[in-house]
Amino acid sequence: MRISQRIRDKLTLSTREKIIRIGVQQSMMVIGGILSALGYVVFQVPYKIAAGGIAGLGIIVNEFTGVPVGAFFLVANIPLFILGYYFLGRWSFVWSSIVAVVVFSVATELFTYYIPIWDPSFPLTDDVLLAAIYAGVLYGIGSGLVYRFGGTVGGTSITARIIYNKTGFPMSQSYLATDLVIILLAGITFSMEVALLALITLVLVGIFSDFVLEGISQTRTVTIITEHPGPIRDAIMHELRRGVSHWEVTGGYSGKSRTMLYLTVLRSRIYDVKFITSRVDPQAFVVVGVSQQTWGGYNARRAK
Repeated sequence: MRISQRIRDKLTLSTREKIIRIGVQQSMMVIGGILSALGYVVFQVPYKIAAGGIAGLGIIVNEFTGVPVGAFFLVANIPLFILGYYFLGRWSFVWSSIVAVVVFSVATELFTYYIPIWDPSFPLTDDVLLAAIYAGVLYGIGSGLVYRFGGTVGGTSITARIIYNKTGFPMSQSYLATDLVIILLAGITFSMEVALLALITLVLVGIFSDFVLEGISQTRTVTIITEHPGPIRDAIMHELRRGVSHWEVTGGYSGKSRTMLYLTVLRSRIYDVKFITSRVDPQAFVVVGVSQQTWGGYNARRAK
């Protein structure tokens, strides 16, 4: 499918814009890699919290062989880079992963060496649960930054993409399966208490990486199916000063024609939408959804 030259011109970046874009992307991935490494060294490695992935496997391998966790992380990802390039066929994807992995590995080794020198009382806490929580927070924020700007932290993310491309097996389930296997190995190697703490860290990593990727959504989408669209639409536009889209729909079961209204509002105005709808048409069918991101014609200030 071809696009017009006008659209193509809009999508084409100048050299300066390309440099700025690449610079921001690489800088954010470096910051993300450093934050992840900080959480890993300070709150995971000292407490043997192997919360899945190559990083978690590195803690287990270090226990038996003494191989530095940062070096293991880098070396273990090399064959995965090769597989990623061969099967995924995207050099940009592999390059982004290389940047994050190298930064993470180098930062891990530097933190491992220098933090005990800077703070002789290291580790920071005797509370392992507290360590598991902060490990998830820092690692999640760091990996979220890497993901947000087009990279990955290597490891199981590459294998999950390959499996998905070849078999259609969901990536989330691939992540979960490999992480659970590594956490189980940690439980066998160290203790089941450590495995349970690793599960807490794993969950928090997912929560905080999603938070960095998508943020806290203040916007809600509302779908209203009603036989009285005019009064509801007018009331919403007048009282809430929100635009409303509408189109005719037909019930699959009843076969009746109705109108579907669609609008976006701030979370704080959902009660007002419910009040208007229930007063005008108590039989209306209303669905409220979460909008992760909204831009374009939507103006949050008008929704207040």
